[in-house]
Amino acid sequence: MKSVRVYHYDAFSHEPNKGNPAGVVFNGDDLTDDEMQEIALKVGYNETAFLVKSDVADLRIRFFTPGHEVNLCGHATIATIFALKSKGLLGEKNELTIETKAGILPIKIHSTADHKIYITMKQASPKFEEFHGSKKELALSIGLAEDDIEPNLPILYGSTGTWTLLIPIKKLDAFKRMKPNNKVFPTILKEMPKASVHPFCMETYDPHAHMHARHFSSPFSGTTEDAVTGTASGVMGAYYATYIKSHFEKSLHLIVEQGHEMGKDGRVMVHVTKNKNHFGIEITGNAVYVKDFEVSF
Repeated sequence: MKSVRVYHYDAFSHEPNKGNPAGVVFNGDDLTDDEMQEIALKVGYNETAFLVKSDVADLRIRFFTPGHEVNLCGHATIATIFALKSKGLLGEKNELTIETKAGILPIKIHSTADHKIYITMKQASPKFEEFHGSKKELALSIGLAEDDIEPNLPILYGSTGTWTLLIPIKKLDAFKRMKPNNKVFPTILKEMPKASVHPFCMETYDPHAHMHARHFSSPFSGTTEDAVTGTASGVMGAYYATYIKSHFEKSLHLIVEQGHEMGKDGRVMVHVTKNKNHFGIEITGNAVYVKDFEVSF
């Protein structure tokens, strides 16, 4: 039997056990694909990140849910870069590139005067696809009625590296009533059966935030809900810039809040830049070390 040390960091929070937990494994090159999958299953977080060497970037990160590998994970990227920087493994380096299955992405690190570390990651170019399924069935699958869905905004699949279904909701109080039935998602999401589900609204608890959200996992991932979601927050920024506030000149700075219903509230800062008809998406967040532990496999 082999064992590996897993480091638990919470992303998008300064406070342990808030935000979104991620496992970070530094010696991914020593592990096979099957071993990474088994470790991620035993760790049980929404994602565990494995650092491996890259021939085309400064480093490569692979991301595994308990059920399968995913192309990109925002919160696990933030956690991994925070871990490397806070342990001194990046030295004075504050700009680097990471290789992911969603492409090679640039990372910027900013340290504040009070020694907090913020990581900014560029995401893949946003893509949207139409949802043609039943709004009634979709609402029921997250414990709501069709009337809870905002009729003046589109329901769309969106991706800045990982596909999710963006569902505009009228009121903040609906989020407390949500109860996901994840196993029925693939029958409703006929165009993309493996996509996650991401309801959001414009009402927020934090007066400084622009959007509130929850994130319900694809049943193929082996988890139910993600506390604070980096990639989905990024594509929400592109959605906001396209359908909510399309008349802006060069850039938008947004704050997305998530995790309140799980007692793990966190914040994702989203920066949208516009170049003709194309959007650039960056997210910024922080992280905090919680603990480390051995996993045998």
